[in-house]
Amino acid sequence: MDGAWGSVEADWKVVLILIFAWYLMLRVWERNGTLDRWNATRVFGVVLMVRSNWGLKTLDRIARPRRFWRIYGEIALWVCLFSMFIVALMMILAFVTSILYPPTASPPTASELVAIPGINPMIPLGWGAMAFVIALVIHEFGHGLLARAHGMRIRSFGLLQLGPLPLGAFAEPQYQELHKAPRKERMRMFAAGPATNLFAAFICLMLLGGLAANFTSSSDNPHVRGVIKDAGADDAGMQPWDTILQIDGKEVEGVEGFQTILQDYQANDTIIVDVRHENGSLESIELLLSDKYDYYTELGWSASNLETLGVEQGDAFVGVEGIVEATAGIDRLAGPFSPRFEGGILIQAAYTPIHIVNMMIIPFELQGVSMYPVEEAMLTPADGILGDTLGMNGLLFFVNFFFWLMWVNILLGFTNLIPMVPFDGGHLFKDWIKGTLNRVKRIGKKTKLWNINPMWIDHISNKASSLSSIVLLMMLLFVLVIPYF
Repeated sequence: MDGAWGSVEADWKVVLILIFAWYLMLRVWERNGTLDRWNATRVFGVVLMVRSNWGLKTLDRIARPRRFWRIYGEIALWVCLFSMFIVALMMILAFVTSILYPPTASPPTASELVAIPGINPMIPLGWGAMAFVIALVIHEFGHGLLARAHGMRIRSFGLLQLGPLPLGAFAEPQYQELHKAPRKERMRMFAAGPATNLFAAFICLMLLGGLAANFTSSSDNPHVRGVIKDAGADDAGMQPWDTILQIDGKEVEGVEGFQTILQDYQANDTIIVDVRHENGSLESIELLLSDKYDYYTELGWSASNLETLGVEQGDAFVGVEGIVEATAGIDRLAGPFSPRFEGGILIQAAYTPIHIVNMMIIPFELQGVSMYPVEEAMLTPADGILGDTLGMNGLLFFVNFFFWLMWVNILLGFTNLIPMVPFDGGHLFKDWIKGTLNRVKRIGKKTKLWNINPMWIDHISNKASSLSSIVLLMMLLFVLVIPYF
């Protein structure tokens, strides 16, 4: 534990020194009038708020079909309310899980706790910074569109910066108009930002699906992502990322071909497997097959579950996991929109939100990249206009661009839906409570059972919003801090 704390303290010292240097620079710019010339101000001591009128005329033109944008705002509101309660539920479950099952893994370093490109090792500086700037503009443009659609004026757009790194963006409304606006219109405006991020992420996912159709592989042979320790493959010398070429002289074509060939064997049979290692060398290895039924039984699978899966006593088991096709890397990113995805429209629709959430773990699992380098090297452009025009490097550029843009949009969308002030979710939650209490008031007035004072409604909604923000903040801090104890 001392080593973990030492690493955290060292990281924080560097971060604090850089922040202090940035603070001194801002103070100098503030005194010599540089910030005034930039139409910028210093907020929270070290954050630079840079305002601009750029984009306001474009915003007015796009927002002219006001009826369309109000319908869009209503859809965004329902999407965000549903997502907001899911986010709150996940935070509560994470808090309860941390209490019942304290984490035993090494705690994250200080740099891993902040979602800042270049500082967080899982978010590359180039891709991350570009995606954050675009996603922040998308977020604030969404707010601005709904504000204009409901007649609220926008004073300026701008960025919040900590040094060269963008921390956020903002659309600065006329605050008096915002607070005097009807509750439903204000809720649509708050919901438009995170909802536009989530919709943009969905569009990026579809574009990744289109790019996946432009990749193929020169080999039909499957490869293994992992080798199970002390099983047949491990004992024989098979390695992760080995490509399986032949089994007993029979060509292995895809995962289905691998499974078909294994059906002719039983546990304790010996096979000769021709593999190509990651470095390109070829090797024939002698492999003793183990019992698939026994392996899963030792993992805790019940006999009924194995029967459902069709696993029987004596079934051959090579001892590898994650045996996949050569296009598995790009197919994993495209998910239900990959041309090789197996399933109908209903399965595709049901799996899409699950896949979007699963995409968040990829940078942490792959140490800051979108695809395993080995699987990336297995791809080649398919015949077609896009593949011929862009080539391999061009296709991979757009794969990384759309992946990181999707990833950051998901992060911003869901983070802003935490029901905590000052996030958009906090404002939505406050107005949702006020709307719920107003409905209760109308029911009481109609039935003549009770009469609620409007001032009491404002008081309760404000108190509930403040209390929920404090409780969720404490939960979040507990989940972040508990790994260090």
